[in-house]
Amino acid sequence: MCCGCGACVQRCPQSCIAMHEDENGFLYPRVDTDVCVNCGLCEQVCPVLNVGEEQEPHNCFAAIHPDEKVRLSSSSGGVFSLLARRVIQDGGVVFGARFDDRWAVVHDYADTLEGIDAFRGSKYVQSVMGDSYLHAKQFLEQGKKVLFSGTPCQIAGLKRFLSKDFPNLITVEIACHGVPSPKVWRGYLDGKARGRNISQVNFRDKSTGWRNYSVVIGDCAKPHDDDDYMASYLANYNLRPSCFVCPSKNGKSGADFLIADFWGVEAVNGVKHDDKGISALLVYSSRGRSFLEHCGIDMTAIDVESVVRHNPCIRGCTSRPADYELFWKRYNKCPGWTLKRYGTLSMEKVIIRAKRLISRLVKR
Repeated sequence: MCCGCGACVQRCPQSCIAMHEDENGFLYPRVDTDVCVNCGLCEQVCPVLNVGEEQEPHNCFAAIHPDEKVRLSSSSGGVFSLLARRVIQDGGVVFGARFDDRWAVVHDYADTLEGIDAFRGSKYVQSVMGDSYLHAKQFLEQGKKVLFSGTPCQIAGLKRFLSKDFPNLITVEIACHGVPSPKVWRGYLDGKARGRNISQVNFRDKSTGWRNYSVVIGDCAKPHDDDDYMASYLANYNLRPSCFVCPSKNGKSGADFLIADFWGVEAVNGVKHDDKGISALLVYSSRGRSFLEHCGIDMTAIDVESVVRHNPCIRGCTSRPADYELFWKRYNKCPGWTLKRYGTLSMEKVIIRAKRLISRLVKR
């Protein structure tokens, strides 16, 4: 059930809890019982043991960044960059997920406009939280404005860790399909690198369009449904077990905002769209609505159901594959073959490719 947010580790006054990878590469807390004093503070901050109440958004908008360059370098409409810029301009600090020098994903903070560039774009790997909650609390207590972005469970973990409301805190959750295993990501990268340094990673390259985005690793680009890692992720195989029973969705994280891809926008009247990306921005608090007025976002009010209809992970969990355990049993014996077998060579993918081939032949 553990979501791996690490709130317990950062809250423990004895520093007797540490995160350790299990055989599938997911981090779980381990307690040194010789040092533990049974204070119970770790349980008090756990978002799985203390589930919040569901909330409906106050408002919902279709939104884009006015700078096309920023929008094209973002996964959807570039809205996060505008929210983050406002906080930086107010002398605040922004927390988000970035790649480290080995392309692992970690949570970090920035206090410059240049610094937030690293947080832009989706990273389909569970980020390591480190001491992010502790740093955020320190900045908040200093009176600095803090924007904290992350998955629903990470936002819920932060809220439980802080244990009180800070008026200078803005929280932004992403619409989360689930978090893949860092172990699978490392193995996939190793196969791509083959002893060479990887120069870039982009999970959502828009050179081929927002809807038909590509995965770029180094100098290699593939359509997202032809990439082994992305395909197995979208098929839910390499996800953390807790993602199938997420305790923090549907407004339960307590976030001020939720940002999602506005899939299905073409079916909504009155919303301008192209194939360069557009965000859906759900506002869950009056604080968020007030903050939004000073961010300079090009927005159009929309019905939240038009967003959820095509992005169900806003409210619900992804489905656990029937052969999920078999995937991991096979992966831990033969990683490369298993990732391909359950990704781009899955029966569903084979059928899709066959239909594409038939369609091309018919057109000829």
